[in-house]
Amino acid sequence: MLTIRLQRTGKKNEQHFRVAVMEKARSAKGKAMEVVGFLNPRKKERAFKKERILHWISQGAQPSDTVHNLLVTEKIIEGAKIAKHKIVVKKETPAAEAPVAPAAAVQAVVVEEAKASEVPAVAEAPAAEETKESEVPAA
Repeated sequence: MLTIRLQRTGKKNEQHFRVAVMEKARSAKGKAMEVVGFLNPRKKERAFKKERILHWISQGAQPSDTVHNLLVTEKIIEGAKIAKHKIVVKKETPAAEAPVAPAAAVQAVVVEEAKASEVPAVAEAPAAEETKESEVPAA
C-alpha cells in the first residue's frame, strides 16, 4: 500500500521535511518513490506538486493524517482536518449492564452479617472479666 507522508531531513534541531510517496511498510528514512513537496516549519515555507499528489491519490496512495491536514490547508484536496492529537480510545462499557453478584457471594455476605451480629456478644464477655480482675484488691 502506498502512502504519502513526511520524511525528516536537515540537521539536528533544524528539521526540514519532504513530502514523499513510499510504501507504507518501508521506513520513513528509506528511499521514496517520488518526492512531491517539502515543508520547512522554522521558516514557514512549504511547497507541494499538486498534480503529482492528485495523481498518486488517484492511484490509491493514502496521505498520513499530518499530510492530509497540510493538503486541506493548501486546498489541494477537499475535506475536514483530522484531529490527530485529540484521538481518545475508550473501552466501550454498557451503561445498562450492572455487575451481577453471584449467588455464592450473596450467601457469603449473609453469613458474614450473621457472624457480625454474634461478635459483639463475644466481645462483651472478655470486657466483663477484665472489670472483675480490676475489682480484686491488690495484696
